[in-house]
Amino acid sequence: MVVTDRALCGGADGLAAAVEAAVSGGADAVQLREKDPDGRSLPASELSTLARRLRAVTQGRALLLVNGPLEVAVAVEADGVHLPEGVPMPLRPRGGLLVGRSVHSAEAARRAEAEGADYVVAGPVYETRSHPGVRPAGCGLIEEIALAVRVPVLAIGGIKTERVEEVVRAGASGVAVISAVLAQPDPRAAALELRRALDAAWAARGAARR
Repeated sequence: MVVTDRALCGGADGLAAAVEAAVSGGADAVQLREKDPDGRSLPASELSTLARRLRAVTQGRALLLVNGPLEVAVAVEADGVHLPEGVPMPLRPRGGLLVGRSVHSAEAARRAEAEGADYVVAGPVYETRSHPGVRPAGCGLIEEIALAVRVPVLAIGGIKTERVEEVVRAGASGVAVISAVLAQPDPRAAALELRRALDAAWAARGAARR
């Protein structure tokens, strides 16, 4: 999962190009998560415009999850919504949408699953630019959550190619990244490296269980 930050890409045009490149490199989910420079969420109208652009480049190739109002996700025909920890679970429209939630503890993950979340994103696992000053939880958090829930667990926070095997071994079903793709000179190549690392880690975990 690539989590967006248009500030890393030079704005909306750069973000759309970077997301398309990442999807070409093997990213199979994109979470649209955008804020203004003051930290506030984008107005629904601006978020919708950006979401439509990303829907165009992900359609039929990768899931698009909107971190924002359910109405925006429905309007742009996204595949789902992503919620911060503690935000009430929305009533899903007929036909259903995926619902994901960010969590920071096994208790929060169990609660999210009980409320109907289809997946959780857990972290920060390592030190990360997006959460300066926040103490990383380490892979122990992934182990605890993977044992606590049956839904897929994606590790986030400081994830790099060389760390993928460790988080998958801890129980992660996948990873969510920002800088590891969007801050790189070649987002496609960066996504491809992560894709290959994930495939190898899953294969190794499967072999160990046989």
